[in-house]
Amino acid sequence: MRLSIRHTTRYSFKQPVIHALQRLRLTPKETQGQKILDWTMIYENARAELEYDDQNFNTVTLVGVDPGASEVTVTCRGTVETQDNAGVIGRHAGHMPLWSFLSQTPLTRPGPKLRALIRDIGDPSKGAGAKSADDAARLDYLHALSARIRESVAYQTGMTGVTTTAEESTAHGAGVCQDHAHIFIGAARAADIPARYVSGYLMMNDRIEQEATHAWAEAHIDGLGWVGFDISNGISPDPRYVRVATGRDYRDAAPVTGISFGTTEQVLTVDVAVEQQQETQQQ
Repeated sequence: MRLSIRHTTRYSFKQPVIHALQRLRLTPKETQGQKILDWTMIYENARAELEYDDQNFNTVTLVGVDPGASEVTVTCRGTVETQDNAGVIGRHAGHMPLWSFLSQTPLTRPGPKLRALIRDIGDPSKGAGAKSADDAARLDYLHALSARIRESVAYQTGMTGVTTTAEESTAHGAGVCQDHAHIFIGAARAADIPARYVSGYLMMNDRIEQEATHAWAEAHIDGLGWVGFDISNGISPDPRYVRVATGRDYRDAAPVTGISFGTTEQVLTVDVAVEQQQETQQQ
């Protein structure tokens, strides 16, 4: 599937900026089942200073804001070709060792509410003997975990924010895709299964203009490698998904982070459009 993406981010500052740097993770990954055909980023009142790959092989663009600016716009446009691999990404890559995705972070660490939520799902190693059986048991556990989270934590905007932990959103009984991913990651790690956070795009079938960027989780199964789980929608990622950044939690994969001087208040608005392009057949 060939997807056309337009992603516009606008910052409005209450006072003119003296100095600001923004770290952007807005360039999709070149990975199994995903090919970047073209991708451009256009800046208004800002300039690209540096581009590099971080520890998770995310493409990071460091952007400097023009002094005196009261508004900054970053527009990303591009085309990505995707394949249906049933959510399987494959072998682990990146500078971070696989074992680093077993340790909890402040955003994923389970507390009493999360532990209670997963208590009766079962043991992912129960009944495992041969390695293939062990992998199958883990997959079954992860699918059951995803379903349990979706049943117990309703998708509801306005209840949580970027600093909300997995334990807090579990206690609320409500959250968004970021919260679902953090709960899943915390529970998978508690079961000794490496897990990571994914930020990216999802093309909803009934619209071109999307609500925002999307988030889901991936877990590592020895016989398959990384496998994706979109807890909020109850499916494994298909060709409608575009992976942009990964990390141990939201902070590692956040689309935009940064610091500014000269103003303390800012308003962020995001517009995302994703649509399928018709592919021309070669004669």
